[in-house]
Amino acid sequence: MKELCRRIVVGLGAALILPVAAAASDYTVFIATWRGCEEACQGFQDYLTEAGIDVAFVLRDAKTEAAALPAIFEEARSLDPDLIVSWGTTVTREIAGTLDDLDDPAFNHDIPQIFMIVADPVGSGIVASLDATGRPNLTGTYNRMPETVALETIRGYLPDFDHLGLLYNTDEKNSVLKRDELEALTRELGIGFTALEIAAGADSAPMAEDLAPKMAELKAAGVDFVHVGSSSFLRDNSALLRKAALEQALPVLSPYEAMVVSGDALVSVASRYYEVGRLAGAQAERILVEGVTPGDLPVARMTNFAVTINLGMAKQLKLYPPIGLLQIAETVN
Repeated sequence: MKELCRRIVVGLGAALILPVAAAASDYTVFIATWRGCEEACQGFQDYLTEAGIDVAFVLRDAKTEAAALPAIFEEARSLDPDLIVSWGTTVTREIAGTLDDLDDPAFNHDIPQIFMIVADPVGSGIVASLDATGRPNLTGTYNRMPETVALETIRGYLPDFDHLGLLYNTDEKNSVLKRDELEALTRELGIGFTALEIAAGADSAPMAEDLAPKMAELKAAGVDFVHVGSSSFLRDNSALLRKAALEQALPVLSPYEAMVVSGDALVSVASRYYEVGRLAGAQAERILVEGVTPGDLPVARMTNFAVTINLGMAKQLKLYPPIGLLQIAETVN
């Protein structure tokens, strides 16, 4: 048992310590996040709590700063938790490294680790395959739906759809991987595809002010529907994306349900992050309680996807969903 107080930690280096009795928790789980403890992080904790497993959760957030992650991992090493949970591709790669880093002591090769909300764990080099990670101490969850489902949903909304647009940013590996995946799939299906890179500033970060002109370029190219792809930048700048899309009368599909709920995209096809967190919780239960080696577990895959449509945006675009799609979708205003 780890001699730790139960604690909840907010941000990097700031902690709220909640004293408990002398007896420590049975397990300590260190959770490293990218942009705060959102739905997946909460779902993970709820699963283990509801399962009656006595866990002390230590939370550290990088606040979207990759430079903060080495210190976060060093703290995890010093605490020697029973399990590390990493949220997102950037956090996971900075803590676990890739298959090319297996001999590099700067990364985690011994503490059991679970990743979640990683769009392409194979393509990003984190694991060898979804069935066999090739990493004894590592497994995770896979939450992205097949892009064929996204394209079928678009066609269900817009039967004449034949040209997909994408904005991507090269500072996020997932965004580039998604561009490559969609390019191959649309070519295979005979669908037009235009992908435009968001311009980067002097600091190599994408510039939000480039969204409007790039959306205009997509419109001029004859795009029917815009896919958000896999981009934290676009999610974080979703209000600007919405403004640019409405100016060009272009509908937007997002893999992030929150963008539709907030009115920043028309339709989403997504796994609910909370349920992804609970799926990771089930993986953690097997590791902590049953003693299963993480690498012996396949990457757990979500099988249920929800279609959500924002009727307010549909009205602004004058693009109302067909009755057949409404019968299977959830709607928000």
